[in-house]
Amino acid sequence: MNSAKKILVITASNGKNLELGERFLDLGREMGQEMNLLDLTKWDLPLYNPRTHKEKGIPDISKELNTQLKSSSHWIICAPEYNGSIPPLLTNAIAWLSVQEDDFRELFNGRPIAMGTFSGGGGMELLLSLRIQLTHLGAQVLGRQLLSNYNKPPKDESIKSLLIQLSQMQKLKTSE
Repeated sequence: MNSAKKILVITASNGKNLELGERFLDLGREMGQEMNLLDLTKWDLPLYNPRTHKEKGIPDISKELNTQLKSSSHWIICAPEYNGSIPPLLTNAIAWLSVQEDDFRELFNGRPIAMGTFSGGGGMELLLSLRIQLTHLGAQVLGRQLLSNYNKPPKDESIKSLLIQLSQMQKLKTSE
């Protein structure tokens, strides 16, 4: 495997996707990667509202989340499909993160990101919606993704392969 990257596993549920994130964490560490977990269910972010943002500014907790995300070169997002799309918890976090810099893409721009899901339903709508949003924000989204559910549980070989491919990616320069 290439030299170790600082990989942050971001989970957007405290159920099966947290378990999936923990598997990424354990297997990545076994492979020599520096891995950390960020469980969004432990962050009490207020609901993004442009009026609140204008009147009260960016909440300190959102600034802390931004700092933690910036400290990792690569991310893996594990989220469930919610009503055929991205879970509200993740959408809300992305909304707050996208208003913290002069350029709404700054945190995401050029960043290598992999995606995985354990969904009670299909899961494909989440992966498609999240891919569209992340690429719009300028991220490099790994072509391979992990789609798992009760009938198709995640395999260690698939997780390891995704980790290998993600670790080969370099953050793109977005300015000179």
